[in-house]
Order: sequence, then C-alpha cells, then structure tokens
Amino acid sequence: GRKSITMAWLCVVFPALILSYLGQGALILADPRNVSGPFFLLVPQWGRLPMVLLATAATVIASQAVITGAYSVTAQAAQLGYLPRLRIAHTSESTMGQIYVPFVNWLLLVSVLTLVFAFRSSAALGFAYGMAVTATITISTLLFFYIARDKWKIPMWALAIGAALLLTVDLLFVAANLTKFVHGAWLPLLIGLTVFTVMITWQRGREIVSSDRQRREGSLREFVEQLRHGGVSTSRVPGTAVFLNRGKETVPLAMRANVEHNHVLHEHVVIMSIDIEPVPRVPQAQRITIDDLGYDDDGITHVSAKYGYLETPDVPAALRMIDSSSTEAPLSVDQASYFLSKIELRYGDSATMARWRKRLFIATSYITADAADQFNLPRDRTVIMGAHIDV
Repeated sequence: GRKSITMAWLCVVFPALILSYLGQGALILADPRNVSGPFFLLVPQWGRLPMVLLATAATVIASQAVITGAYSVTAQAAQLGYLPRLRIAHTSESTMGQIYVPFVNWLLLVSVLTLVFAFRSSAALGFAYGMAVTATITISTLLFFYIARDKWKIPMWALAIGAALLLTVDLLFVAANLTKFVHGAWLPLLIGLTVFTVMITWQRGREIVSSDRQRREGSLREFVEQLRHGGVSTSRVPGTAVFLNRGKETVPLAMRANVEHNHVLHEHVVIMSIDIEPVPRVPQAQRITIDDLGYDDDGITHVSAKYGYLETPDVPAALRMIDSSSTEAPLSVDQASYFLSKIELRYGDSATMARWRKRLFIATSYITADAADQFNLPRDRTVIMGAHIDV
C-alpha cells in the first residue's frame, strides 16, 4: 500500500542511498583509484564476501519487482485491448494483481540471457540502464502533469511552472544519455519502440476485426425473431448445443454459420457468456444468470456465468448448476456439443493499416490462449467453426 511504500522510502531506502552515495564519493575523493569499485571498497577486506552475498540477495529481491511488474502491465494491456488474451494464473486470494503469466516469464528469461551474453558485464549495460531510468522518469513526469490537468483540474499556469522546472532537469539527463546512444543507450529505446509498435498495431487490428465481426454477427434479438417467424429455413435436431459468445447482443458466428449453411439448429440452444468479476470468488448462488431472450418456447436461452479472478471458468460445470425449471427445457450437459467461433485472420488489400503492421498483427494473434482449454471444454464434443476476416 501507499503508506508502507512511503514509510519504507523515507525511513529506510532514502537515508541508506544518501549514506552509500556520499560514502562512495568521499572514498573516490580520498583515492581516485577507488573508482573501479567504490561500493565494495567501502567495507574492509573481511566484509566484502558478506557484502557480495547481501548485494546478490538484494538483486534477486529487486528483480521480483521487475518480473511482477511485467506480469501486471501485460495483463492490464490485454484487458485494455492492446495485447492478445494470454493465459494468466492468479496466485492470491486477497490481491487481484498478484498473477503469473507464463509467456511473459519465458520471454523475460530469453531477453535477460540475451542481454547477459551480448553485453557480458554490468558496466557495459550502464548506458542502457541510464537511458531507461531517465526516459522512465521523463514519461512519469509527463503523465503526472496530464493527470494533474485532466483529473485534478490544476490551472495551466501552475502546471507550466512545475513542468518547466521538472522537465528541464529530466530532459538534461535524457540529453546526456543520448550522447552515449551508440554505446548501449539505444537498447531501451529499441525495446520501448518495439513494444509500443506491437501494442498500437494489436489495438488497431483488434478494432478492425471487432467491427467486421460485429457486422457479420448481427443482432441476436433480430436473429431470434427471424428463426421464430420462419425467416430462416432450419430443421431442429435432438440434443443440446452450447455456443460461447462475448455477450447477448450479437449472434455467435458459429450459430449463424450452422443455421445459414447447414440449415440446422439443435432442439436446445444455450448461448453462453463468461464474465470475470474483480473479486477472488463468486458465490455459487450468484454465478448463473438466465435470459430467455423474449420467448420461453423457442428452445434458445442465454446464460451468463460469473467467475472471480482466482477461479478457472468451467462451462460444463456451470451448466450443471442450472436448475432444469429455469430453462425452457432440460439440458443434457453430458451429451451437449460445444461450438466455438474462431476467426482466421488473412492479409487483405484494404487500406486499413500498413502492410508490415498487418503482418505483425497476424503474427501476434498466434500467441492468443486457446479458448477450449481456457473454458475447460471437452475436446471430443467441441466443434470449432471458423470464419475469415481480412485485415
């Protein structure tokens, strides 16, 4: 929390840093030859091995902040639509943000090993570290002033004075690090530019795909009306079909394809949506919400299942919780067929994005988590019906 961080910084970290930096400076002033390693030379010979062990432990502890921060930022970016859906494991019942992201974990491992073998020493990484820190401080300052203006409504003249003072210092440090661009300062800039490019490309591509998909799906209410009044020729077959969908506003693509191409609709149809709530667990009594979509005799029902962030969505288990009296007909869950709508992205000629961004968007889509595994669907009764969307 904020109080713990503030107290730790003011009472422990800040005084320790001041003493360490002033001590190292005094040591170098006393003997310039100590510049080779002033931190470890501060302690006597007998204390250097314990200091190395302490520094190693501190490094491991500090690295956890970087690792967990990468997990949190990645998960938040995915929720905002800037990255594809990844497999996320929640590890705490009390804190929603305490998570583990396997893809990011392995990506960090490969990245760190690559940096170690490429630069070979921490000294060679010094300029890269300096640019990363100063650029982060500058971006944080800009975001602070944006919040101060947009949320806190601070007068512009007051912001201008504060920005002039802080940004002058920040930009001086950035300019100093830019002089070492070819000596390693390019690395954090390249990483930042790469991540930024991937995120805005995914966000733009997702907008294109969502717009096209929504147009193809059409209104669920209108589709139900067409089925009811014979606007679409279909034959009802025995059994239960479960179509997973994002909500109850549009028709699942798999359901539309089944009706329009196969002219078939199961006797009992469940359109199911999964909602993740910002709580560890959702009580069983609050998990299921049922909507007959306006008619209680057409065999089509929408079911919304709510899960906490610590729970794993289990569609068959959720369906077994439904009271048969709450639906239009009893559901044969153990024999039900599950239908997924899978979008296959193709490179198109439309001028929606630059060609290289289209290729990047399609390549990024391959790391998306598998929906059948995510919702615990039985593989032998899961049907994946695809659709092509050109980007």
